Amino acid sequence: MKIAVIGGTGLIGSQVVKNLNAAGHEAVPHSKSTGVDIISGQGLDEAVAGADVVVNLTNSPTFDEASLAFFQTSMDNLLAAAQKGGVGHFVVLSIVGADQVPELDYYRAKVLQEKILAAGPIPYSIVRATQFMDFMDAVLSWTADADTVRLPATPIQPIASKDVAAAVAEVAAGAPLNGIRNIAGPEIFALDELGRITLSHQGDSRTVVTDPTAGMFAAVKGDVLTDKNARLAPTSYTEWLS
Repeated sequence: MKIAVIGGTGLIGSQVVKNLNAAGHEAVPHSKSTGVDIISGQGLDEAVAGADVVVNLTNSPTFDEASLAFFQTSMDNLLAAAQKGGVGHFVVLSIVGADQVPELDYYRAKVLQEKILAAGPIPYSIVRATQFMDFMDAVLSWTADADTVRLPATPIQPIASKDVAAAVAEVAAGAPLNGIRNIAGPEIFALDELGRITLSHQGDSRTVVTDPTAGMFAAVKGDVLTDKNARLAPTSYTEWLS
């Protein structure tokens, strides 16, 4: 199949393109660097023309309220181009539990993206993943100073980006789900404990202080960012760290 991967040069997209091409498909990466702008629409019609599948792995440049407008505009543009180009399957990557955290603008924006896709004219698949292992350093940096890192004890189920890419590629090559598939890492941790494991592995002597008000994940209630019934990925956090 010919598969247009929008956002195909990023962390997940580049791996999805590699996986699909290795499986014998013709996956083509598109991004701003290749002349495709999903907000202005520049290059979109050409990018998706003749594609059997579109995979949208683009992300909002911000996590604030502006992310809602980003996903509204980009999805409207992408769906219009895909319909015009005769695309038969449209795939997006979202977040496990996104609909359970309305306090976070970005999560509301991802839910909006899902709703636009589901209400659109093209058969679709939504892959919801848990938090990426690859983003742990960024999470630590949000609430860190010279001596401490403050983190809530929010339960998370981290997944390796290579496992996310494998799952997205599998869905893209299959029949449309017309629904959601949840994927998750094999283990559940409290975020503060995951911070301690990470710093210890890095030889970082800072102390992790459990603070239920610290950082973005303070807004999360309970274990909504985990899913024991999801398709579990193989890579453990310890394996990923090593």
